[in-house]
Formats: sequence, C-alpha cells, structure tokens
Amino acid sequence: MDRADALLQDWRARALALEEEVARAVIGQPGVIRLVNTAVFARGHVLLQGDVGVGKTTLLRAFARVLGGAYARTEGTIDLMPNDLIYYTYIGADGRPAVERGPLIQHGEELAIFFFNEINRARPQVHSLLLRVMAERSVSAFNRELRFPHLLVFADRNRVEREETFEISSAARDRFMMEITIESPTADADRRALMFDPRYHDTGRLIDGLRPALVAYDALNEVAEQIQRTVQTSETLQRYALDLWRATAVPAEYGVRIPDIEVAQLMLAGASPRGMSMLLRAARVAAWLGGRDYATPEDVQAVFVPTIAHRLVFQPVYEMRRHEIGDALMAGILDGVAAP
Repeated sequence: MDRADALLQDWRARALALEEEVARAVIGQPGVIRLVNTAVFARGHVLLQGDVGVGKTTLLRAFARVLGGAYARTEGTIDLMPNDLIYYTYIGADGRPAVERGPLIQHGEELAIFFFNEINRARPQVHSLLLRVMAERSVSAFNRELRFPHLLVFADRNRVEREETFEISSAARDRFMMEITIESPTADADRRALMFDPRYHDTGRLIDGLRPALVAYDALNEVAEQIQRTVQTSETLQRYALDLWRATAVPAEYGVRIPDIEVAQLMLAGASPRGMSMLLRAARVAAWLGGRDYATPEDVQAVFVPTIAHRLVFQPVYEMRRHEIGDALMAGILDGVAAP
C-alpha cells in the first residue's frame, strides 16, 4: 500500500467517525447524513429543505461543529441586504459611528462553514452576492478581494411557508452541489426518543456535546482532490452517466411517463455540464466512503437525485408543480436509462 492509499484509508475512517458523531445529535437520518458527508468530501455546497421542525438547522449545525474551522451564520429575513453580510454600522459608546466586519468576512481565510438559515426569506440581491461567494469563494470588501479557500455554504429552507419568501433562481440553485430533502423520522423508536428523551429538547447543549473538529478542515481540499484522482470511472460507467445526462433533457425519449403530464413538452433545460461534473464528483466520494477505488452505477444512482433534480428547468406552465413532478421524473429517468 502506497502513502496515498494509506492517507485515503485514514481519512475514510475519519469521515465515517464524523457521520457517527453527527448521528448522536440527529437520529433517524442516516441517508441524509451520508449525503451531506458526501458533499463535504466532494467540496460542494449543500441546500437542505424540509418541513418546519424536522431538524434541518440541527443537522447543519452538527456538521459545522464536527468539521471544525471558523463558522459563521446569518438568518434570512425580508429586510436583509447584501452589505449586511459584509459589514454593519453602529453608534459606539463614544457616540461616534463605527464599522464592524459582517459574518461573511469576520473570520477571513479561516472561514470553513457559512450557514445561511432560511435562505428563501432573503431577497434576490442577497442571493446574487451569495452566488459569487459560492462560485468563486471570494468577495470584494473594503477595496480588496477577500478569499475563502476552505469555504462550504450550508443553507436551509422550509417548504411549507410561502409568505414573504423569494424563490431561489436557477443559477443560484445550480451552485449547490446537492439539494437534500429531510423528512420526519418514521421509526417508532426514533420518534419516541425525540419526544421523551430530554437530550433532544435542548439543541444548543446537544450540539455542544459533540466532539469538535474531528477532521483538519484546511486539509479537506487536498483530500478531496486525491479522492477524485484515485477513484476510477470505467468507460461503461461513463456511457451510463452520459445517457442519464441526455435523459434529463429529453426524458420522453427514454420512456418516462408521468400521469397528466405531457413529458415531451415538460423540459426547458436539462442538467448543466457543471451539474454532471458534480454528479461524478459525488459518485466518486460515495464509492470511497463505501471502501472502493472504483465507482459503480449504484454510486451514481445514490447521488443522482440530490445532485441533479434541483438543476432541471421545467417549462413555466409546469414549474409551479415542481414539487409533485420532480420525484416522478427522476424515478422515471433512473428506471428508463438502462444501467450496465
């Protein structure tokens, strides 16, 4: 075993330990935890959605705790403006105006996690600033360029409340590697624990009880690139991924059928090249977490929906029904494209 293989084995053990630690605070969500962990080691931003009170914020805070590095947070509100992320002003004790760095830049290059809570409550102008930060990991402030080489953006939104909210644009959604849906636990044991175990009634104490900084956050970029170089994708797997890509644009040609939907007229745009690149990055990490140095169709399928569904653009007449159409469309594509 060479040094690179030994390094990746050691990091895989750390990654699995990280999942176990998060699961101490977030019960009944092993699939969601694995997906977020996959995005972390693929160095992709994550948007978490779900109903009110299902643990979206707790999950993302738990990951921020165990990953280590500097952490900043902002709350999406209708009156939040882009400059509020960069600086804020106030009147000091001496009666003079003063300026302080905002949450996005206060930690400088050490910023590892920026958590945007209730992102859909913020205005499009704020989304535009965040779009640049996510794409370039940099921002202009105080007449200079500030860079965040280790940054991941975690965001959440609830899918119930629609008043005083702003839909995230297709361009902004495309910057998230994954959009992951979290549902309430269904197992009776998990529900009983959430209802009756006092540990889960104090989120702050629950998060503080997790072991912090289980991995070296400033080494994650290097480890992620090593994973991408090491995990192989065969010619057969590449053809399968290309077929999936084509099916996102012309699903009717692959036999996809959805009740009451004219599938041939459904799509305005399929997955972007960026999206398919992120799909393969995530699939390689999924293979690595599974203990393999080659990706399989199952690895691609495991990350296909969270990496691709939010990137697809429907014709306007269907866009308002995205929530009900999306799951059926993705299932139809996976069924319609023959796996090797």
